[in-house]
Amino acid sequence: MDAKLLKSRFEDIFKRSNGELFFAPGRINLIGEHTDYIGGHVLPCAITIGTYAVCAKRGDHQIRLYSENFPDSGIVCLDLSATAYKKEDGWANYPKGMIHYLLKAGGQIDSGMDILFHGTIPNGAGLSSSASIEMLTGSILKKLFSLDVSDTELALIGKRVENEFIGVNSGIMDQFAVQKGKKNMAILLNCDKLEHEMIPAAFNGYKIVIMNTNKRRELAASKYNERRSECDEALSELRQYRNIASLAELTSEEFNKLESLLSCETLRKRARHAVNENERTLSAAEALKSNDLKTFGELMNASHRSLRDDYEVTGDELDALAEAAWKEGALGARMTGAGFGGCAIAIVESEETAGFIRAVSSHYRSRTGLEASFYIADISDGAAEWREK
Repeated sequence: MDAKLLKSRFEDIFKRSNGELFFAPGRINLIGEHTDYIGGHVLPCAITIGTYAVCAKRGDHQIRLYSENFPDSGIVCLDLSATAYKKEDGWANYPKGMIHYLLKAGGQIDSGMDILFHGTIPNGAGLSSSASIEMLTGSILKKLFSLDVSDTELALIGKRVENEFIGVNSGIMDQFAVQKGKKNMAILLNCDKLEHEMIPAAFNGYKIVIMNTNKRRELAASKYNERRSECDEALSELRQYRNIASLAELTSEEFNKLESLLSCETLRKRARHAVNENERTLSAAEALKSNDLKTFGELMNASHRSLRDDYEVTGDELDALAEAAWKEGALGARMTGAGFGGCAIAIVESEETAGFIRAVSSHYRSRTGLEASFYIADISDGAAEWREK
């Protein structure tokens, strides 16, 4: 990204100069899908694809927001005294929600601001563009107004924006990974206790290839809430037999003894995925610590099969990409994100990436009639001020 070009665009849009630069990454989840809301573990990392911003304080209480990704929305204007959710403000509700809750938390935001956003995350790809915008805004506000707020507190405020302001019943993983990411490290996060451990994830000799189905995730929000409700129902039934606070407290061996007590096959399948995926995530972290990439890849593949067969959130397009990646020699491949479209990821030998992309693209086109997009991403630091290297 060209810093001079971004600053020039800021001057063109807002007719002022001297804006400060910030960046917040997107995220991929290496393994641990649909486990964050059952008290389990996830293994995400921040990536070099993300959202940039140029910003500057104003001398009044007006806030002006502009996104180069949504130019037809123009400049969205609001006042510090009026930060409530408005459907017509569209994308701008994400930064507005951060301003709203930081003000409610007592943050001394005493002037308006102008912010230009520029995202390199494909819209609707499931790489957490919303958390990227939220944590980017949080980092901007923290710096501009010298707010006494920790990274974890910013992540929790971002989750609150999603849950209460936007109305998506999501977990903490996205904001946590975007805010606290470190270069060449994955984050083993206990989503219940917010305890985390940084896990080496340099993937020496291999690249992370992000494979975009280019199918928008129309069903993701409604199906996400449905799956979450099914896990809650399974937990409620199992509590009649075991004193557990979450599905993640069960080992797969313990669950195998209990699953027949659940009232229907759907609940058995959902809970089976939740319990087994949590175990896979812990095993995957140990494999990375030992630099056992073969085992790590096998766990990724098992994760996708579980998401396909037990959790039923993949869909034809994600299955086509993952299965083509397996056929073409990926060390491991799986969907990442909520599912029903969006992206899959593959771990591929560095020297084989070009041929891998050509072959998977051809398989995908033949099976679905769609064109996939591919990105090679490195593991990035979290949200912060940005200085062009």
